[in-house]
Amino acid sequence: MTENAVLLHNLQGIAEAVVNFLGRNCEVCIHDLTSLQKSLVFIAGEVTGRKPGAPATDLLVTALQQDDHEIRDMHNYRTMSNDGRSLKSTTVFIRNASRKPIAAFCINLDTTEFFNASQALLPFINNLETAQENNETFARSVDETIDSLFSRAVIEIGKQPVTMNTEEKIRLTEILEKNGAFRLKGAVEQVALMAGISKHSVYSYLKKIRAREANTPIPTT
Repeated sequence: MTENAVLLHNLQGIAEAVVNFLGRNCEVCIHDLTSLQKSLVFIAGEVTGRKPGAPATDLLVTALQQDDHEIRDMHNYRTMSNDGRSLKSTTVFIRNASRKPIAAFCINLDTTEFFNASQALLPFINNLETAQENNETFARSVDETIDSLFSRAVIEIGKQPVTMNTEEKIRLTEILEKNGAFRLKGAVEQVALMAGISKHSVYSYLKKIRAREANTPIPTT
């Protein structure tokens, strides 16, 4: 076996061990970085629904645009599955004897159930009315601002979008509308992606919300 083949083979046992340790919400993917078109050569667990033979992710492709010595491991970053589940991910680049990255060891942990459980327990720990803080996110891009507004709305609902029913998703959209998220360019598309719904659904929810607000009588003083 070649050096690369030995490394890839040894990683499979580690992948199985990690998944067995962390349980059913965990997935470990091993990518062969010498073949980006079908880089996924092994997967333990099932979170993202991919199979061996799948291509490299956009994150991996972008990382490999750097010089080999500049490529860095990435720990505990937030990602999202195609069906809207919130994931915590880590990517470690595996190098050969020449220090060239030849594989990526990627851990994806579905945190949706953990988030919902923590929100359900929160009222027993804190007084929610007095626990609110005026946190400000110093975003470096519009996407980060939308992401921050979305995260706050999700916390207010107390569930990850993938577990919300239609009424809760409308309420999520209403909170975002109230907080001005849809004044930002690209917000509808980004919200649809993060909520795991179509752009048409977002527009439909907004139409209902705005029509309802337009018909709300102004209280007299």
